Amino acid sequence: MCLGIPGRIVLIVDEQGLRMGEIDFGGVTRKVCLAYVPEAVVGDYAIVHAGFAISTVDEKEAARTLELAREIETQFPGEDES
Repeated sequence: MCLGIPGRIVLIVDEQGLRMGEIDFGGVTRKVCLAYVPEAVVGDYAIVHAGFAISTVDEKEAARTLELAREIETQFPGEDES
C-alpha cells in the first residue's frame, strides 16, 4: 500500500533538466520531483509519495485528505505514545 500526502507547491525550479519543487506540508517544506506533473504550477496542490509528486488535486480535496490523516492519527496514535 502506498500513502500519498498533499502539499502546496511554493517553488518550481529546473535542476539539471529535472523539474523540481519545494512543497509545503502545513509548515514543513520538502524538495520534491515534479517530473510526473508537468502541468503543475506554484500554488497548486500535489499528492506526494516517496519524494515524487504523482498527481495534482484541488485545494478542497487536499484539505479533506489532510483532515482524514489527522483523524487517523488521533484514532491510531504512534507506538511511542504509551
